[in-house]
Amino acid sequence: MLELEDLLIVQDDFRLSASLRIEVGAQVAVIGPSGAGKSTLLGAIAGFVPLTRGAIRWQGVRIDALPPAQRPLSILFQDNNLLPHLSIFDNVALGIDPSLRLNAGQRAQVETALARTGLAELANRRPGVLSGGQISRAGLARVLLRGRPLILLDEPFAALGPALKREMLDLVARIAREQGATLLMITHDPADALHICPQTVVVADGVASPPEPTEALLQDPPPTLAAYLGTR
Repeated sequence: MLELEDLLIVQDDFRLSASLRIEVGAQVAVIGPSGAGKSTLLGAIAGFVPLTRGAIRWQGVRIDALPPAQRPLSILFQDNNLLPHLSIFDNVALGIDPSLRLNAGQRAQVETALARTGLAELANRRPGVLSGGQISRAGLARVLLRGRPLILLDEPFAALGPALKREMLDLVARIAREQGATLLMITHDPADALHICPQTVVVADGVASPPEPTEALLQDPPPTLAAYLGTR
């Protein structure tokens, strides 16, 4: 499981604490007011935000001292982490080897990931000529190729329309299930959480709370979350 033990992050006037556990294979939404620390929480797990105190463990092994590239995870941001000067094939291939020196077997793996995300015919194009949905698929193809056991999503589909966003959510949920991966997904939309995440972590008032059942939480949210959602 993923364990955040007595975690504390202090940056200037900002403070976030967390003590929680997330089971392997769980699909968990992270929701809360803007500026509450949702991205900071995922950034700390990924290794981009330093800890003031505490430990991060994956399967019982501490990973908080590891650099980001050595942590057992993939993270997808809103811009989908694509390099504009590289083809979609090469952007996805970065998930295997940053030098892009691939052997035949590795090239075949990239081609398979592109095919599974509906991008086989767009492999030689660059991100600038693709639609938002196609760019999102390219980011997911790289996540699929990396095969890491922990997937972090920092609102990569926020700019998409409702139908396309739902399609991307279904795709990432399917990829996570097929790989047995644990999924943490930041969202501002409770409908997204209900759609693919049976559990939700609320980040509010300087605390990331342990995961709770999403449906029950949204039916009777705590005051801070209720104010954010506009239900009270």
